[in-house]
Amino acid sequence: MVVNLLRERYRVDLVELQAACEANYARLMQLLPAMREGAAPRRVALSQGERLLGVLALEVLESCPYTSTLSVRQEHSLAWLPVPQMEVRVYHDARMAEVIGAQSARRFRGIYPYPNAAMHQPDEKTQLNLFLGEWLSHCLACGHELEPVR
Repeated sequence: MVVNLLRERYRVDLVELQAACEANYARLMQLLPAMREGAAPRRVALSQGERLLGVLALEVLESCPYTSTLSVRQEHSLAWLPVPQMEVRVYHDARMAEVIGAQSARRFRGIYPYPNAAMHQPDEKTQLNLFLGEWLSHCLACGHELEPVR
């Protein structure tokens, strides 16, 4: 019996990636509907009873006629939890939003060879966009309004 040790090469699932970006656009429009006009920052608190678990902070970094760039970050997180921080480009004409930066990394490729020096997953770009969607969905379902960031 011969075992094939070679893995099939990863291929980007464009339908999945575009669906995630379209859903992220819809979620961001619910959370920050006036982003095209350079809306004021917004903060959404996540809590359990009286205990604050974290705050989602959304801020428009750049607003152009067809695109916006947002900072999406977690504030007041639990001490043991890594603090997510992303930069998101919103394409209003295409009604899509994609992660263009996370933590200190920027400009993600569609596919990475594996293993690689930065230890990116082969589908890193898709995973980041899916994570953003889960994060925003959780905030929409469980979050409540705080004072605007000043």
